[in-house]
Amino acid sequence: MARTDRYRIVYIEDDQDMVDLVSMILDAERFDLVGAADGNQGLALMHESRPDLLLLDLMLPDMGGWAVYQQMKDDASLSTIPVIVITAQNTPIDRLLGEHIAKVTVYLTKPFSPSELRAAVGSVLSTTT
Repeated sequence: MARTDRYRIVYIEDDQDMVDLVSMILDAERFDLVGAADGNQGLALMHESRPDLLLLDLMLPDMGGWAVYQQMKDDASLSTIPVIVITAQNTPIDRLLGEHIAKVTVYLTKPFSPSELRAAVGSVLSTTT
């Protein structure tokens, strides 16, 4: 049975232009994307909205993205939410940490193409975007 309601996505990113760009790339008729400017705001928003997906920048003003990720994984009510990291950190050690140690769902580096983002979100949510 196909899902007919909209997916809720929280994007923790301190650059509002990036939030706006990602929101434009994703189909507004299928996704409700809400941005949070820092980690604390993002965690509170996730508790409030129980999103289907978290998009997470790693360089945030109040705490690092990995600290947000760890707090999520330590919280039973948030630990099953899939995470797509969207970051400029693209060294081999960054990618190794994200994909194999932290085991984020997808590690996407900036700059990315609209099709890369849509494919990542679609694969995580098992939908065609």
